[in-house]
Amino acid sequence: MLELKNIEKSFGNTKILDGISVQIQDSEIVSILGSSGSGKITLLNLILGLYNPEAGSILFNDKDITKKPMQERGFNIVFQDYALFPNLTAYKNIVYGLKNFPDRSTKEEVDSLIELLDLKEQLNKKIDMLSGGQKQRVALARTMVMKPKILLLDEPLSALDGVIKESIKEKIVTIAKDFKLTTIIVTHDPEEALTISDKVLILNKGKIEQFDKPSEILNNPKSEFVENFILNQLKIKKDNIYKLFNRGQNEK
Repeated sequence: MLELKNIEKSFGNTKILDGISVQIQDSEIVSILGSSGSGKITLLNLILGLYNPEAGSILFNDKDITKKPMQERGFNIVFQDYALFPNLTAYKNIVYGLKNFPDRSTKEEVDSLIELLDLKEQLNKKIDMLSGGQKQRVALARTMVMKPKILLLDEPLSALDGVIKESIKEKIVTIAKDFKLTTIIVTHDPEEALTISDKVLILNKGKIEQFDKPSEILNNPKSEFVENFILNQLKIKKDNIYKLFNRGQNEK
């Protein structure tokens, strides 16, 4: 379990996170949802270990990791821009991290992941020859071969649309469930959050507005902000949001 206790973070005189307390259970898919400036990226980076909070603590499996260096936490992130090596093939990108940790995944495990992500036909291609969806799957594979304790995803669907977006969403859910992997996703899109997650953490100006199952957020929004944010962002009627939610649950 990952637990955040009374987390506070400021940059200069601006408080970005204010009293964030939340528990994320093992194997849960949790989306951190909010508009620009809500603090969601800062929270993700604190969990990853890029920097430390000014106050509060971060616990993982009941151990305090608040000041533990990023490289010792065992959490891995897929960045929004994928951060792939353009001079390497898809396969060499996938196995890149295994050069320093050759025992982390066997060849059979790597091959199985490649099969799961439908990348077999892309392995010998350079990165600039791949589509956005293929790049996202390569980035996922590269992260997964390192067997992270927690998978962090920064806007994983923002550059995708249509069928490709739905396919990647399905792959993320499949990976999380098959590997029993705690997965934390940052997104500004309520549809993504509601249809992919077990729980959604809604931030507003550095504070938690609601942390709940998608069905609870839809049925029982805890504040006017939550209801307005969901409705205004989607710009559709509430019963259509239920259809989106139900579709996401069927995908799981």
